[in-house]
Amino acid sequence: MSAFPRKVLSSITRDHEFFIDPDHGSLERGPMSPTFEGTLPKRPGAALARHRLIDPAGGDHRIPRLEDLLAAVPATTPVVLELKDPRFAEPARLERLLAILGTRAESHRAAVIAFDARLLAAVRAGAPGLVTGHISTRDPFGDPSCDLLGPWWPLLYANPWYVRRAHARGQRVCPLDPHLHRHLPRWLAMGVDAVLTNDPRATRAEIERLRAGG
Repeated sequence: MSAFPRKVLSSITRDHEFFIDPDHGSLERGPMSPTFEGTLPKRPGAALARHRLIDPAGGDHRIPRLEDLLAAVPATTPVVLELKDPRFAEPARLERLLAILGTRAESHRAAVIAFDARLLAAVRAGAPGLVTGHISTRDPFGDPSCDLLGPWWPLLYANPWYVRRAHARGQRVCPLDPHLHRHLPRWLAMGVDAVLTNDPRATRAEIERLRAGG
């Protein structure tokens, strides 16, 4: 089992820059910008670059472009991007996304995931080699057309054979679980392939402890 940082969220700004949505924290507010929440696609990239992401847990960060994120992550580390903007299915934008991902996409070290099955179908049609994954809160069986499955954790309780059947189709499973360490023994027993975590080091340590019979 692999433990990956929580997925990042990718959006397209008004001037067609690819930015990572602030999944946690809030944007610094100034007199000319009363709110940014939910408005990334309406803002130009230059405006976002002037603001900082304030993390309630500590830290003060700029909102990164996709290129910035990839430059900061080792090339050997897999990257999973959640596509929220339906415009990623447009040929020109999809081509640019593939160009930015570069060898990561070619070597299957980059994947795109989404709740929208139609968006994923369009991405697969335009970029057949790109790894795709479907996130679902309702489907207890999983979309057979994707490489990865991200079921909301109760679905694995509703269907104990979910992982086994996905593996039989050649798919990998990574449950979405905000209570990860509480359910980790069950996920290990079911044989999930990966988990999403805010603290990969602590999660890996817990996996090793459980496998050692702790």
